Amino acid sequence: MTITVYGIPNCDTVKKARTWLADQQQEFVFHDFKKQGLSRDIVAGWLKHLSRDVLVNRKGTTWRALSDERKASIVDDDAAIALMLENPSVIKRPVLDNNGALSVGFSVAQYQQIFNG
Repeated sequence: MTITVYGIPNCDTVKKARTWLADQQQEFVFHDFKKQGLSRDIVAGWLKHLSRDVLVNRKGTTWRALSDERKASIVDDDAAIALMLENPSVIKRPVLDNNGALSVGFSVAQYQQIFNG
């Protein structure tokens, strides 16, 4: 079973998720998408299971810094993929890939449900 946490290391929510997984002795791989990057295939794969409205963080500073024209251009998955590859910080974090099952964000209750069924 492979668990991958996608995010950036200085994000508080990512830190909480990583700490929770370590405290539960869950082995996982951390993928820093600012340093390691993201491929179109990875993001397109996420969009097969999650909507772009879930993945694109419209409340974050990266989104708010975009021009109104750029925001308005995110009308389909291709546009969302281009945005996420261009500005990985716009992705809501963390993205958890638990052996192919995806979830976004972190809360203790959410992860308990995922890992304890």
